[in-house]
Amino acid sequence: MSDAFQALSRRVLPLAAAVGFALVATPALARGPDGIADVAEKVIDAVVNISTSQTVDAKNNDDKGGDERGNNNRRGANPQLPPDSPFSEFFDEFFKNRRGGPDSKGNSPRKVNSLGSGFIIDADGTVVTNNHVIADADEINVILNDGTKIKAEVIGKDKKSDLAVLKFTPPEKKITAVKFGNSENLRLGEWVIAIGNPFSLGGTVTAGIVSARNRDINSGPYDNYIQTDASINRGNSGGPLFNLDGEVIGVNTAIISPSGGSIGIGFAVPSKTVMAVVDQLRQFKEVRRGWLGVRIQQVTDEIAESLSIKPARGALIAGVDDKGPAKPAGIEPGDVVVKFDGKDIKEMKDLPRAVADSPVGKAVDVVIIRKGKEETRKVTLGRLDDGEKAVEASAKTTSPVETEKPVTQKALGLDLAGLSKDLRTRYKIKDNVKGVIVTGVDSGSDAAEKRLSAGDVIVEVAQEAVTNAADVKKRIDQLKKDGKKSVLLLVSNGSGELRFVALAVK
Repeated sequence: MSDAFQALSRRVLPLAAAVGFALVATPALARGPDGIADVAEKVIDAVVNISTSQTVDAKNNDDKGGDERGNNNRRGANPQLPPDSPFSEFFDEFFKNRRGGPDSKGNSPRKVNSLGSGFIIDADGTVVTNNHVIADADEINVILNDGTKIKAEVIGKDKKSDLAVLKFTPPEKKITAVKFGNSENLRLGEWVIAIGNPFSLGGTVTAGIVSARNRDINSGPYDNYIQTDASINRGNSGGPLFNLDGEVIGVNTAIISPSGGSIGIGFAVPSKTVMAVVDQLRQFKEVRRGWLGVRIQQVTDEIAESLSIKPARGALIAGVDDKGPAKPAGIEPGDVVVKFDGKDIKEMKDLPRAVADSPVGKAVDVVIIRKGKEETRKVTLGRLDDGEKAVEASAKTTSPVETEKPVTQKALGLDLAGLSKDLRTRYKIKDNVKGVIVTGVDSGSDAAEKRLSAGDVIVEVAQEAVTNAADVKKRIDQLKKDGKKSVLLLVSNGSGELRFVALAVK
């Protein structure tokens, strides 16, 4: 559980260290449009501080590095302030309280307090925040802008989108709630306003612009963040990002920072995603996502050339779950999904998002390219458990020690052999895996670069099944004659998990 704004730690070099520049006097200009103050005044009472407490073992303290996304920032690190700074005493006290005070020694359980942000979306006291703000909390309190502190309960939370919905009983006085706007209408350069609780400094308003949309920061399968340069810091997690109409168009969730402080690169979950997740959490107390039942990988330029797809696009089906919805619909490994339920699939990551956004049980049209031709398949979606599984194209198997050199043929820098009983035992290949086994890979070859290794099994060459090394060599020689620049291999590991690998034909 984190009391602080999640930071993606990266090394960032100062601009002055890379390029020379001269200081030029410029006229003082107002930062942003005049309407920022009006928007802040209208919505600030809907923004709340989230205070949580958790009982932990003393050994699981703040001195361990990292946060929920594997960052190297230490949660216990104080901001670097000059010794004579008027804020030094405040921050010393703040971080001392977070660690449980100066007397929290030994191994006895202790309370850890955390702080984050959230916002009210209706008069009944429903609050939206980040999951990592309240995860594992024993007690959660909502603190209104006037200082009123009220106990809250969790209605539902979703780790994949890092969102949570809370509920508290409003005081007798009327409370302010805010509405969601349409994040799809955001334009690059549009002004936005962030309000939150950085470093326990509640009710903090900052402004900036939309720097980018649809950002993938590798934090999860459904990354689709709004990037902004509005100043957001630790403690802003779960706070709203407003447009100039006072509508919530994002939930501030992560920053890129080498130190934990703002450097002008922050990320917010777009309101389109938030609204869908919040609706399901309020209705079901969980998120129910659609499931296609496939394993996918990126369509690289080499794979696209091998499949005669121009330009490279879509999501390549590397495997189909025997119990999944795609199987009875006739979707097969080697198909490339280019459209799902009317939405273009431009790259691999678009497919899990589109599927997850679709209701369970919905019948959708899936447009695939198979052997150069488009086909449409009707699929009735199941319910997601583990998600559309992305395949690492460079997955590597461990090569066991050989006891006897098998009879092999050479092709594309690979030593190939038939799958004998001895080779199955030596490389731990399951009986249901059929094809031609790789027994060696030339150092420096394209195959080595793509991380093929001894123990991999070639199932298909150019979407045709192969059963012996001669088949593989024959197919490759034919592709060379046809002028192909690369050959597409369907490769299995010993357990039967498939992936596609495109190798250059030389």
